[in-house]
Amino acid sequence: MREAALDKKAEDVLTLPLEGRTIVADAFVLATGRSKVQTRAIADAVVEKVKESGGRVARIEGYADAGWILLDLGSVVVHVFTPEQRAFYNLERLWGAVESRQAQSS
Repeated sequence: MREAALDKKAEDVLTLPLEGRTIVADAFVLATGRSKVQTRAIADAVVEKVKESGGRVARIEGYADAGWILLDLGSVVVHVFTPEQRAFYNLERLWGAVESRQAQSS
């Protein structure tokens, strides 16, 4: 997935491991495209790579607007953002805050 996103010039590709922190997924992959056209191209490339490797895409959200495209791949959820949407939602901070709270309660 990461390679497929990078092939389409995705920026700031990051994997957030979530094992034991949520039942939603084992990891989030975050990537940024410079435009809505590029976010769609990145999402398309990831979907193609998943299908080529025998995987399944359970759900795609946000493709029409393309500011934030979510690809549910089961244990991994890929988020493809425009720079503005990534800054606004700031999932890195949100999930980092969870990690900080867990460390404080230990």
